[in-house]
Amino acid sequence: MVVKAKKQSVKEQTAAERERSPAAPGRGRRARESRAPLQSSLNASRAGSLSALLRSRLGLGPAASFRLLTVFALAVTAGFLHWHHLFHLFENDRHFSHMSALEKEMAFRTEMGLYYSYFKTIIEAPTFLNGLHLIMNDRLTEYPLVINTLKRFNLYPEVVLASWYRVYSSVMDFFRIPSKMCWSINRGEGLEPVESCEGLGDPAYFYITFVFLLNGVMISLFYVYGTYLSGSRLGGAVTVLCFFFNHGESTRVMWTPPLRESFSYPFLVLQMLLLTYILRSRKPSRNAILALCVSNVVFMLPWQFAQFVLLTQVASLFVSYVLGYLSPDKMQTILTTHMVALGVCFVLMFGNSMLLTSFYASSLISIWGIIALRDRFRETFRAGLITWVMQCLAWVITTVILKFILAVVLGASDDAHISSLIKSKFTSYKDFDTMMYTCAAEFDFMEVETVKRYIKTLLLPVNVLLVSVIAGRTLKDVVSFLRHPSPAEPENDYSSDQSEKLVKGVMVYHSLQLLAFAVLAVLIMRLKLFLTPHMCLMASLLCSRQLFGWLGEKLKHQAAVLAILSIMAVQGVTNLQYQWGIMGEFSNLPQEELLEWIKENTPQNAVFAGAMPTMASVKLSTGRAIVNHPHYEDAGLRERTKLVYAMYSRKPVEVVKRNLISLQVDYFILEDSWCTRRSRPGCSMPEIWDVEDPQNAGKTPLCMMMSRETRPHFSTVFYNSVYKVLKVPKAVRPSR
Repeated sequence: MVVKAKKQSVKEQTAAERERSPAAPGRGRRARESRAPLQSSLNASRAGSLSALLRSRLGLGPAASFRLLTVFALAVTAGFLHWHHLFHLFENDRHFSHMSALEKEMAFRTEMGLYYSYFKTIIEAPTFLNGLHLIMNDRLTEYPLVINTLKRFNLYPEVVLASWYRVYSSVMDFFRIPSKMCWSINRGEGLEPVESCEGLGDPAYFYITFVFLLNGVMISLFYVYGTYLSGSRLGGAVTVLCFFFNHGESTRVMWTPPLRESFSYPFLVLQMLLLTYILRSRKPSRNAILALCVSNVVFMLPWQFAQFVLLTQVASLFVSYVLGYLSPDKMQTILTTHMVALGVCFVLMFGNSMLLTSFYASSLISIWGIIALRDRFRETFRAGLITWVMQCLAWVITTVILKFILAVVLGASDDAHISSLIKSKFTSYKDFDTMMYTCAAEFDFMEVETVKRYIKTLLLPVNVLLVSVIAGRTLKDVVSFLRHPSPAEPENDYSSDQSEKLVKGVMVYHSLQLLAFAVLAVLIMRLKLFLTPHMCLMASLLCSRQLFGWLGEKLKHQAAVLAILSIMAVQGVTNLQYQWGIMGEFSNLPQEELLEWIKENTPQNAVFAGAMPTMASVKLSTGRAIVNHPHYEDAGLRERTKLVYAMYSRKPVEVVKRNLISLQVDYFILEDSWCTRRSRPGCSMPEIWDVEDPQNAGKTPLCMMMSRETRPHFSTVFYNSVYKVLKVPKAVRPSR
């Protein structure tokens, strides 16, 4: 009832405002009708001139120009529909248009709030350069340390968006053009009204608008990609429709806009499209190689996990090379491009050692060496299966050895938890850091329900069919080569056989990439966000005449594809209707009370510790210093978090108090739910601590004791139904 009342009141208000606003000149029906013929002729003229431009610049005939324009128009339409779809879902879920500035910030939970806080820092600074200096010399995130958050947290998206916001606001203010509309919202239930604003002048609206626009462009790229891969505009439509039909499995940007993948993944789609073009080209141009390098850079810069995705790509390309579908020269060109992009990212990330000590970097060096020594492999081993196996073994062994040598030389251990996480998937190994990941559902194995949803939309059966067909053709080529070994053909050979080999190589690479993404998704459910879109892309090959030309004439082939699409749509439309039916309203009154209390009752230089998600909100909304946060990829931060989370262990209270004093904490925010909740047996915080601290197992958790009585070690200065703020008594520390 509250939701409806609030929505209705705003609708009435905006309707009244529209009634009071004067009609814009030339907007009436008569004016539109009189201008329609002129507008139509102008549109036709523009279309004709655009077509002529394409013919003159690209050397395309009228039919090819029309096809290109059609692809462009359909891609833009698909992108717009996805942008609108994301905004619609986000608004329905949060009621974002009716939230106050504080509520909007609270809606960005966990690491989302941490990332958004740096955007807020830059736009609120006196100048852009001053804001950039603040985030590069930050003392609020891991007090009392001064850290370069641009280096640590992949914040280039926030820097770019903040610069755009400052320019936009300055221009709108200069011309005195309103950039947002605000009104008072009555929240009911005895709560005070809040001011809610819409429009690009509102920082949160500006931020999410560009995130959704970028992901709208991503769908446009998917349409172009599907069209190019399959050789059919219908293939592009299949890719886009499969993405929409499986939207909940394909992306989570509509629920979590500020996450790094929201900025990074669209550039992976562009990178893979460019890579496909290069693989199909006999001699790729310098511009294509440069574009691939740039797309690699913009993919890696926003996301610390991009290196693992590129590792799977390099591995898939290497297997394609071993099987003979990729020439040594082209493989080395691609490797060089990856190396240059990695070096650029290393510089732009201020020497972030995780980039150089990754399996990805080691793999690039390893594969380069194997290709350089390819003649030695042929001389030592008999050409054929043994050579292939030995090359793959050499790649795996040298990659692992190089990775650990680089880690020792550079003294880097930030990604040690990744190795532990992988180890825990195949063994019974577990420790505190590993369980912090594996106890979260998104880092668990893929659910059986996900596979069932793939089957219901026919996405999995279609991909199994496609991979089986490609694997069958590849197996024939492999058997033929093993029976009649022949030297590799030069790639500048313009024969039809060489062209067919390039096309086959593209399909083999995409199949291998699909298998790699499938392995990642099975091990870590969160990574299905790579698998599902790639399955949608592979579905476009249903329209490939190279694979299914045996079905007969083109019209019959297209009819068969449309029949499959109609079956997919049965469950796909149901999935979309379920998404459209999600209606919610964000409200977190306990946290709102906590944040307001902190702003009004604690000094500006107060230091807080507590659960990682809550700390992100404290930093974002109050500007107070924190000692731990949700970005768990740094070894030092993991150690600090263990010191803070000892409050949820069974350790003696004196030990925990000493930990907090050593971190110079003023206030600890205790949450009872963190003491009792668990996603599954063995995953409550006290149980996780039992793995790390077995000598105290069986004792009463300290958090339960503190929820009943905090004295004499701490004093309670604030509490409500969710949060309790404990003041940490200690000697006076130096002011910041």
